[in-house]
Amino acid sequence: MGAILQRTGLVDDFYTLPIDWEQVGNRIEFLSRHKADRELTPKEEDIVHTIKLPFAKRLFDIVFSLMALIIFGPIMLFIALAIKLESKGPVFYKSKRAGAGYHVFDFYKFRSMTQAAEQELGSLSHLNQYASKKEEQQAQGNNMAFVKLSNDPRVTRVGWFIRKTSLDELPQLLNVLKGDMSVVGNRPLPLYEAQQLTRDVWAKRFLAPAGITGLWQVTKRGKTNMSAEERIQLDNDYAQNCSFKLDLLIILKTLPAMLQKEAV
Repeated sequence: MGAILQRTGLVDDFYTLPIDWEQVGNRIEFLSRHKADRELTPKEEDIVHTIKLPFAKRLFDIVFSLMALIIFGPIMLFIALAIKLESKGPVFYKSKRAGAGYHVFDFYKFRSMTQAAEQELGSLSHLNQYASKKEEQQAQGNNMAFVKLSNDPRVTRVGWFIRKTSLDELPQLLNVLKGDMSVVGNRPLPLYEAQQLTRDVWAKRFLAPAGITGLWQVTKRGKTNMSAEERIQLDNDYAQNCSFKLDLLIILKTLPAMLQKEAV
């Protein structure tokens, strides 16, 4: 083994007694030789580039989220109480999501599922309404690029109501206030979904901020047959054409979309 390591220029990290000082010297030389390479290796925060919002959009987000939290505060307290009375577990569902520039942040919603919902997802891939028959056969566990389950058995009674009315999304106003999200943008993806979208043609969606509502929500709400390709294209369209005028148009269309039968 020692001869092989010597030929390849590598070292092991095992120490034996008595200490072989030649091996110690080889280890020191190896670390010195590769120190510069380690320092040049980009850190995670350097790889993930920050997308800066225009001042007007960020100002609108702050004012809108503050006003909405004040208006909906009593309703949020009532929902929190109902969740605690119905089932065990926290009031808020928190998960890691990828937003603009693949920035990872803690995403908040009212908990609408049973406490073990994440662990049960892998066995329910056949209910994914975004997957075609071929995709269903190929899906294994959480390796589904887009996930929305039809008649999800993990949803509680309170959860069914707040999902139907989109009230489960009210805590995302905190994400907007913190700057992790915008009022309008692309849906912040769970990490297992985001890692499927690293090709250039797909990654364009991450040039836009994550949002509570967005282009595909108001154009495809109520359509359970929306394909993954359609959704990616709508996300890319928003990223390429986002503007304050488009944001206002999407906000105006959001309420009628919420009243439709099926959430997306």
